Amino acid sequence: MAATQLLKKIGTGELYDAIEAGRVSVVDVRTTGEFRSGHIAGSLSIPMDEIESRLADVPAGRPVVMVCHSGARSEVVRNQMQAILPEVTCLDGGLVAWEKAGHSVVRSVRTRLALDRQAMIGASGIILVSVALGAWVAPGWFYLALLPGAGLMTAGTTGFCLMASILKQMPWNRARS
Repeated sequence: MAATQLLKKIGTGELYDAIEAGRVSVVDVRTTGEFRSGHIAGSLSIPMDEIESRLADVPAGRPVVMVCHSGARSEVVRNQMQAILPEVTCLDGGLVAWEKAGHSVVRSVRTRLALDRQAMIGASGIILVSVALGAWVAPGWFYLALLPGAGLMTAGTTGFCLMASILKQMPWNRARS
């Protein structure tokens, strides 16, 4: 893998071969919940928003391949890190392409759906139900939409999401034994 190639994306087959030969380090830039729902074996989890503060965790001496779900976030991180990490690239198509190519992933929870996505589905479901009940049953049901709205506002400003904390305790989100 030449340095000029590292400025571009790497395909799933080339990455698989490089991992097998021990020629690259893989850094997964998705959230911790996404990482737990499925990641490339041996990859290091450094969420996108922590990458600059955790550069010391990135293995030195080998090219680094950034990975995310579809390739978009890893490309952003690659562009940010090119000046600091001279040999950095990203997986073309992300983990979606990796799995489509038939390569396996390590799952540390029973579900494939990341915790943050489960929380978004739950919040939007409550909002949809409250709007439907408010429109067809009684206007008071519209107030139910305040709960997920306040929860999303709190999660966005403080980083704490009550719904995610509750969902984390569900059997399908517990670590495999």
